[in-house]
Amino acid sequence: MRGILAGAVAVTGGALLIAGCSSSSSSSSSAPSSSSPSAGTSSAAAAAPVTVRLGFLANITHAPALIALKDGYFKSALGSAGSVSPTVFSSGTQETTAILAGQLDAAYVGPNPAINAWEKSGGSAIKVVSGVATGGAEIVVKSSVSGASALKGQTLDTPSLGNTQDVALRYYLKQNGLATTTTGGGDVLVKPTTPNSDAVQAFESGQIAGASEPAPYDVEMVKDGGKVLLSEPGSTTLLMVTQSFLSAHPANVADQHKANLQALALIKSDPTKAEADADAEYASYTGKAIKSSLVAASFAQIVFTDDPDETSIATDASQAVSLGLLKEPVSLTGMYDLTELNSQLSAAGQPTVGS
Repeated sequence: MRGILAGAVAVTGGALLIAGCSSSSSSSSSAPSSSSPSAGTSSAAAAAPVTVRLGFLANITHAPALIALKDGYFKSALGSAGSVSPTVFSSGTQETTAILAGQLDAAYVGPNPAINAWEKSGGSAIKVVSGVATGGAEIVVKSSVSGASALKGQTLDTPSLGNTQDVALRYYLKQNGLATTTTGGGDVLVKPTTPNSDAVQAFESGQIAGASEPAPYDVEMVKDGGKVLLSEPGSTTLLMVTQSFLSAHPANVADQHKANLQALALIKSDPTKAEADADAEYASYTGKAIKSSLVAASFAQIVFTDDPDETSIATDASQAVSLGLLKEPVSLTGMYDLTELNSQLSAAGQPTVGS
């Protein structure tokens, strides 16, 4: 059900993988007490730079990651005791594959890929440590499509099988009496397509009737004459880390929180700069900037928030189960670790999040 790592966007010349950014001295992993016979050796190892392998998508729904990279928030928060090595992926499905293969330590992902990593590992692989964004994904169709019933026999694209937009589209169709299958059968052909820009091009050329896409791709399709059939509610982006990395390097994860919260704060205090910075970083990975009007329209439909919106994620899981994309039952108990996030929020005088 998950994609393969080989589908990740490959960028040469150092633009894709950035190592050597730093981590603050608070980022080193905990050392054993001095009473331990191996304390000296372990302390030296703990002081060694810690590289966090970070995944994210070149989407505006992942703008905090783009901003934190562009403006050096990870570098300043992580400091001299670590580094960040980011990799851009074409879909959260591919990020989940990389997480489960031990190739990432942390990732900005959609809810369904996070749920899948949790379910596939039996609750042993990941923890969701923060929210990032809600909203910012839509089902966009040709203007001639009068409603769901008119989609019978049509082809619609999604980023990948089982990702958040894919589940949202399939569930919407099911609610309207239209069947889909994971192998391309049913009343509507749902076709996983990466990168997202390929779905936009297919829509522009009339090859597909529409697509379920995150910003800015949904906005581009509307600009090209499409109309919104459904604005997908709930969480669209989360920050998750592997349990092994969280256990070994809690201070490093704490510094990741600092960078993420700094990016969220910039979006709130100076949206114009935030939009420009996100677009510039997006262009460094894709080779093409987004028109400023499309970036602004994308930001306008997204609520960037540290709240993961556990209720909407539970709904996502339930919908995936109803579609046969997840095994039943799926318990999300224990999937969240919001302790460090809430500690930093409390210290800043901000409301805490989570149930």
